[in-house]
Formats: sequence, structure tokens, C-alpha cells
Amino acid sequence: MALSYKARKRLSLLALLVAMPAYIVVAVTLVSLFERPHILLELAIYVVLGIIWIVPLKPLFRGVGQPDPDADDDTADR
Repeated sequence: MALSYKARKRLSLLALLVAMPAYIVVAVTLVSLFERPHILLELAIYVVLGIIWIVPLKPLFRGVGQPDPDADDDTADR
């Protein structure tokens, strides 16, 4: 079952406001559990972790910035 545009928009907002900060806290905590690596390796770890979060959420964010495809033409311009 596909999510409606409104549901995708609300879930994407929830993901950005709640899940993203939680993911950042978990990522920083996990990296801090190990002895501090070389600065370039640490940067690479954070870059990879910064890209990985979008993989499961990409379908949720797809098309959210576009006008509602189910809305009438006269209300889509508002």
C-alpha cells in the first residue's frame, strides 16, 4: 500500500525532526566508544554515516517537495 502525499510529507518531517537527531546521537556515541582514530579516518566514518541514513528513507522523501499530485489544479497553486 502506497502512502498518500500528505502522509509521506508528515512522516518525512517526523524523520527529520526526531529520527535524524537520534541517529546523530547514536552515530557519535558509537564512534566515541573506540579509541580516537586518525582525523581522516574519523572524517571518512562520519561521511559514510552521513550518507547511509538516507538509504532506507529515500522512498519517503521522494517527491515531497513537489506539489501534491492528488490536489485539484486550482488549489495546487496556493
